[in-house]
Amino acid sequence: MNNKDRERLRYLANHQLEIANSPKNLERVELWKRHNMYKGERPPIHIEVGSFAHEAINPQLQCEDEQARWIEYKLINNFVNMELFDDDKVVPPYFQQTYDIYFTLFGHHIKQTVVKKDDGTEMGHQFEHIIDDLADDFDKILQPTIYGVNKESTMQKNALFNDIFGDILPVKLVSDGLYSTPTQHVVHMMGMENMLYSMYDYPDEFKEMMDRIADSYVAYFKHLESENVLLQNKSFEWVCQGSLAFYDEPDKEGQIKTTDLWGFMDSQETVGISPEMFREFIFPCYHKIASMFGRLNYGCCEPVHPHWDTIKTLPNLKKVSISPWCDEDFMAEQLRGSGIIYHRKPNPTFLGVGANLDEDATRKHIEKTIKTARGCKLEFAQRDVYTVNNDMNKVRRFVEIIRESIDNHWEG
Repeated sequence: MNNKDRERLRYLANHQLEIANSPKNLERVELWKRHNMYKGERPPIHIEVGSFAHEAINPQLQCEDEQARWIEYKLINNFVNMELFDDDKVVPPYFQQTYDIYFTLFGHHIKQTVVKKDDGTEMGHQFEHIIDDLADDFDKILQPTIYGVNKESTMQKNALFNDIFGDILPVKLVSDGLYSTPTQHVVHMMGMENMLYSMYDYPDEFKEMMDRIADSYVAYFKHLESENVLLQNKSFEWVCQGSLAFYDEPDKEGQIKTTDLWGFMDSQETVGISPEMFREFIFPCYHKIASMFGRLNYGCCEPVHPHWDTIKTLPNLKKVSISPWCDEDFMAEQLRGSGIIYHRKPNPTFLGVGANLDEDATRKHIEKTIKTARGCKLEFAQRDVYTVNNDMNKVRRFVEIIRESIDNHWEG
């Protein structure tokens, strides 16, 4: 790494620390703490930048060395939201590093074909399925799952970060939310149509497969626990879906267990099955895994309302995704006063389609949520925006409209 790149990274580290200690950031940290404890006075807002980072972050990269550019990206990603959009994503006063952990279900690395645009951004992908017929290929789910943690590579990176800027910005090992998406694995292995037919054609084999997936995740999380690489996540850590882990509780003494942590699950792939089939074929796996978490954030793009009578029985459920395809009115009635946060994901077309922001349509869409979710604890996480036409002011204005709508209509 040349001196120019090194000085660039040190400058960014110092810049992150300045933003982290700013009154605005400290105030919003307290907002998140109150919000996740179901005591917040207003909904926090987060724009997930990763899907359009090629427009928001990549143009800012100056480092020449490949490794330096990777670190530069991570540093800018820590504060780009507050600088460009002024949403409520907060900036930590340290550089977060997670352990290098891995999980390969039944030992199969599922290959995929990726199609990219000329600028290198991904247009789409297709998985190379390993299961054509569940009965004929049943032996493929009998293979051992490979999982673990690479402490050596973790410590090597830790030493690198500390060498470059540790005297300016502390480097801290953290644990993000424990992540589990069983039905995504199934679709990657066999495809959506095959998954749906298999529940009908081979019900016993399908249930055994789901049970084996659950057991694999349970063993994996228990292994991380036994390796003492789980760290209490109650502050700036991610819990997936554009949300943060903040929780106002004392530091735990002794070993951190899975039941001390946030976890995340979704089942986007089962939108085509009935509530009865979801309860019979899918839910036992999910319940077994969810029982390991201390707090659960559930759901992605799938509408949760058709399966809500089942999903609501998941242990320690604290947040649930209200996607653009969800019945907002029904879920507001269900979540009002429940202690479960209404985690709203606005329709990405308002921000992500067209060169200009349709402010009237955006305001109408946001106000519908704000009025519907009165009496709930609400947060906004804008996800799945793949271009903003290189216009960061468009994103900032989008956030301003949400703030204006909250000021004018929110009744928490």
